Amino acid sequence: MTELKIIRTLDELRAVTNGWRRQGETVGLVPTMGALHDGHLSLVRNSKAQNDRTVVSIFVNPKQFNQQSDLEAYPRDEAADADKLRSVDVDVLWAPDADEMYPGGFATSVDVGGITDCLCGATRPGHFAGVAVVVTKLLLQSLPDRAYFGIKDFQQLQVVRRMVRDLDIPVAIRGIDTVRERDGLAMSSRNWYLTEAEREVAPTLFRVLTDIAESAGTDGDVERAISRGRSTLERKGFGQVDYLEVRDAETLELVRRPTRPARAFAAVFLGKARLIDNVPVDPAA
Repeated sequence: MTELKIIRTLDELRAVTNGWRRQGETVGLVPTMGALHDGHLSLVRNSKAQNDRTVVSIFVNPKQFNQQSDLEAYPRDEAADADKLRSVDVDVLWAPDADEMYPGGFATSVDVGGITDCLCGATRPGHFAGVAVVVTKLLLQSLPDRAYFGIKDFQQLQVVRRMVRDLDIPVAIRGIDTVRERDGLAMSSRNWYLTEAEREVAPTLFRVLTDIAESAGTDGDVERAISRGRSTLERKGFGQVDYLEVRDAETLELVRRPTRPARAFAAVFLGKARLIDNVPVDPAA
């Protein structure tokens, strides 16, 4: 088993990763905010299969939270996370504090236009600016060959891909399939917020999205499927629906009758948890 090295300063991180590169080793990065689950470990396993070394970052990024209370409530357990990373032989846990990530006087922002105007970008103003700046820093700090992101956060994945392309950051971005519980619920750190009763009904979201995707992919009535899905969510006790839509998989533009790959997207509250998910739409031939 590889010994997990926990690093908290940028100087030490660069010393370690530069040493790997001098030896001709490739590096994979898995950015996280901790509260690790099997979805995160799937990203790690993909990195380990494709690289000689793997760095996992844990940093709860204050710049991507819209409410201070949400930031403070976000689950944190570094010791448990470290144990999980040891179990899959991660080389380095990069765990900077806020002062290391954003030193005094930090004043730079990264704004990815267009694809951040919809979905979570529309309902969480400033969220993707916070994501973009921290991911830019993480990529430049570790300079990996590849970085791994979950398709569950599909809009985030597309934002990162666009940012890396536009800024000529020499890192290959890999999107990894969503890992689900047996009942279909997408694994997420925010599932920790669900009560036992809420957890029972949470998989309804996946079933609703699947129904919408099937309607969109078979040239069916997408609007009716969305309306039916909203009614189902309301009947099952879900709260505010931020969005329930079908969008182009590349441009994230709204589509009614997809003629190329698209996805059905949802963000909805269930108790204290804001659940997001998406599923692919295969257009009718």
